[in-house]
Amino acid sequence: MKKLLNKPEDFVDEMLDGIYRAHPEVTHVAGDLRCYVTAAPVKGKVGIVTGGGSGHLPTFLGFVGKGMLDGCAVGGVFQSPSSDQILQVTRHVDQGAGVLYLYGNYTGDIMNFDMAGELAEIEDIQIRTVIGNDDVASSVVGEEHKRRGVAGIFFIYKAAGAAAARMLPLDEVARLADKVRGRTRTMGVALSPCIIPEVGRPGFQIGAEEMEIGMGIHGEPGISREALLPADAVVDRIMDRILAETDYARGDEVAVLVNGLGATPLEELYIIFRRVSQVMEGRGVTIRHVWVGEFATSMEMAGASVSILHLDDEIEPLIAAGAQTPFFRHFGE
Repeated sequence: MKKLLNKPEDFVDEMLDGIYRAHPEVTHVAGDLRCYVTAAPVKGKVGIVTGGGSGHLPTFLGFVGKGMLDGCAVGGVFQSPSSDQILQVTRHVDQGAGVLYLYGNYTGDIMNFDMAGELAEIEDIQIRTVIGNDDVASSVVGEEHKRRGVAGIFFIYKAAGAAAARMLPLDEVARLADKVRGRTRTMGVALSPCIIPEVGRPGFQIGAEEMEIGMGIHGEPGISREALLPADAVVDRIMDRILAETDYARGDEVAVLVNGLGATPLEELYIIFRRVSQVMEGRGVTIRHVWVGEFATSMEMAGASVSILHLDDEIEPLIAAGAQTPFFRHFGE
């Protein structure tokens, strides 16, 4: 293992300490570095809390900030945060309008957020929950509830954060977040494994000339492992799977996120977007918003994912709204 760290067991907390030193607009509560919150919660606004394992920056904590999320419970690398950490973050971000839990579809996260939510409601904090499940590779149509939450959760963060910033009530923020969830599809490809610092070796292997279509962000199995194809052919495979589940008509609008998994050059991500754009253009679908870069990584894994959100007149202004966090800037329209 070759990494720029000190002791592997200190990796997460030293990373967080560095973020707090660099970005005073975020802080931590309850004496726990892993209870990551905005330093200036807004009175009367719905609070939005996310959480999940480290190793995916900027997801999850990177989207805490103005116009997006209010807090994040931070777990170890690829590990869920505890229910107590989630509860501590919930208490801080609750400003009298209730709290929306918004996180990915993973067993440990569900268990601990459910427990924290029950405890919060005992304290008269209203809780609503939306669980991201955008990964089309992880289950079939009709069993979407089994799908993993991956990079497409960015769109849910963006919409929910904008809705809360408008001072909409909790049920309306949750409704809009869930609507975006249902209109978002993601699929990715992995080219290499990654190393968890405390393990010190790759969790799986991919051959030098192989790729895995649909692999999850923790190394969960994908749809198939096969010989590496040219970029356009890889994108076509991804887009065929996504488009098979959508009902885009000519003139429809979408938002596109091309996400790097940690070790993919930005140049390659733009080659991917080029092909995505060609495919959508061929269908007469307009790409209204585009983000290309790293939004949900998997340590130093090489690979990428494509997320597509089907816009409408209600969702589009939320995606267009401005936002500012230590890891994300969007000036808005």
